[in-house]
Amino acid sequence: MSSLSTLCYIEKDGKYLMLHRTVKENDVNKDKWIGVGGHFEKDESPEECLLREVKEETGYTLTSYKFRGLVTFISGNGVTEYMSLFTAHGFEGEQIECDEGELEWVEKDRIESLNIWEGDKIFFRLLSEREDFFSLKLVYDGCDRLVSASLDGKMME
Repeated sequence: MSSLSTLCYIEKDGKYLMLHRTVKENDVNKDKWIGVGGHFEKDESPEECLLREVKEETGYTLTSYKFRGLVTFISGNGVTEYMSLFTAHGFEGEQIECDEGELEWVEKDRIESLNIWEGDKIFFRLLSEREDFFSLKLVYDGCDRLVSASLDGKMME
């Protein structure tokens, strides 16, 4: 089974807006810290999905964002997710409570100390080091352990 989704890291004052996923019981991201986003609805483009999901989860309307990469996430449990990865620097509106967990502005240098996916550490590094678009494939073993990663079609160490 495969699905399409967006994932966005909104930046402000050296921080990312992070979502601590604590609400849904059968959630692949349960207790993890991730960005905001979600699954595509019928006929949506990545940008349309991004804008809708950010508004629904945060209350913010994005005014400046960039499509940074495509992350192919292989769960090891028969699920493949193609995530359109964005960063955003401009937004307006008032933050709302999210029905999927708690939203928190987190200093970028603190993010690796949170409960995040191992592969997320790779794309956070890429987001800080690269401006160009990238394709990252992350393969997990079905027990949340990263077993391989490929960047732009080449295996990583």
